[in-house]
Amino acid sequence: MSIDLLRHGDTGQRSYRGQLDDSLSELGWSQLRAAVVGHEWDGIVSSSLQRCAAFAGELSRERGLPLRLDARLAEYHFGDWQGMPIEQIAEEQGDALARFWADPVQYPPPGAETFAAFHQRLSAALDDIAADSADQRMLVITHGGAIRLLRCRAEQRSYGDMASIEVPHASLHPLPWPVVASA
Repeated sequence: MSIDLLRHGDTGQRSYRGQLDDSLSELGWSQLRAAVVGHEWDGIVSSSLQRCAAFAGELSRERGLPLRLDARLAEYHFGDWQGMPIEQIAEEQGDALARFWADPVQYPPPGAETFAAFHQRLSAALDDIAADSADQRMLVITHGGAIRLLRCRAEQRSYGDMASIEVPHASLHPLPWPVVASA
């Protein structure tokens, strides 16, 4: 079994979007179409947010692949910061933003989802994908924060490393799953 994570394409928005249901920009559509050229999968599981699900539906139809939408693959809920430009957060709450980037587990945004809840729902979704897709190559279309968290877990890195993991729009990330703890 193999899992490739694909981040959605550009939406034209420049803020923590979290669970706001933005559509893809034309650039986002072209980024995603280019990202999948030359890659083969046996099935697709996607976040139910439209910036992921719309492209997942198109790819599923074009390639005749089974598609399942899973709301557990949604982006982190940024609480009060959701939809706010990062520059505004930096200006008004710079210390809180710096603490969040350094240690998102201990210093989440005000009103945000806990990292324990984020971790649990993403891990449960990936566990189900792995259980349902024994010898298949699966494409999982999701979000930047979700990919960063899953990569930290798979690579046994601190969640404080999340901000340093590059996850550009429409980027593919092979993910070993299930994660086996080191001895």
